[in-house]
Amino acid sequence: MAGFPRLVAGLAGLLWLGAPPAIAATTDELYQAQTIVTGTGEPNREIGFKDCLEKVLIRVSGDQRLTQKSEMLALRDKAADFVQSFRYHDRLEGVPIHDEQGTHDRPHDLTCLYKPAVVDKLLAQLGSRPWHGERPTLAVFLTTEQGARHFVLTADEDRGETMRESFANATGPLLMRVTFPKAMQLAGLNDKTLRTADMAKLDRLAKGMGASKTLAGSIVWSDKELGWIADWRLAARGKTYQWQVRGVSFDEAFRVAVRGAAQILSGNGQP
Repeated sequence: MAGFPRLVAGLAGLLWLGAPPAIAATTDELYQAQTIVTGTGEPNREIGFKDCLEKVLIRVSGDQRLTQKSEMLALRDKAADFVQSFRYHDRLEGVPIHDEQGTHDRPHDLTCLYKPAVVDKLLAQLGSRPWHGERPTLAVFLTTEQGARHFVLTADEDRGETMRESFANATGPLLMRVTFPKAMQLAGLNDKTLRTADMAKLDRLAKGMGASKTLAGSIVWSDKELGWIADWRLAARGKTYQWQVRGVSFDEAFRVAVRGAAQILSGNGQP
């Protein structure tokens, strides 16, 4: 992840270069989760059920701390009991099975659907609650630095293509969306001034882009950390929240950014 390679694989359909209107998730969209399993056998399905349970609880609540609670261990052991229905999709669909390969070796998407009443009850047991209503669109103002190279991530910055794709992947599990400013929308901000820019000013720019809130940050490559150091800011409820992650890929840096934003905006406090 040290460089900024351009991906050929298209994820353009996931990218929002202009802010779409906020849309409330349907019940079916909200109360489901997906994971990758090997084959369709019961042992791996049970593992998938455990992963999906954690994902749906976080998806519905926005609360990233749920997996750290001791009560989750007992719930994971009964994960299959909470699934209303499930389905598989062969990730190698259309690719012939090799001579010594069976379907038990092929990766599958496992999608689990849940009844809202069941998930809401589990959240109550964990001291949490559903995060209903519209999921916000976040305007991302990000400065990037790697050695002598530094720039602001924009909707029209070629060097940031894989970063925009990574952000899109990070928002999907939480049903959130991001948008990026065009260079002309930065109002004179650059990679230096953006680091300390007033959040109220950035929120005004975000609203002009059709977004609900600003997610501001910086990522700096560190040879010492063997990865990126990422700092994030978001203002909500009269307070500016800040959080950091160190020594990670930018995929993980952006997952931490989106999860932190969800933690704040869902009312669950500091990331």
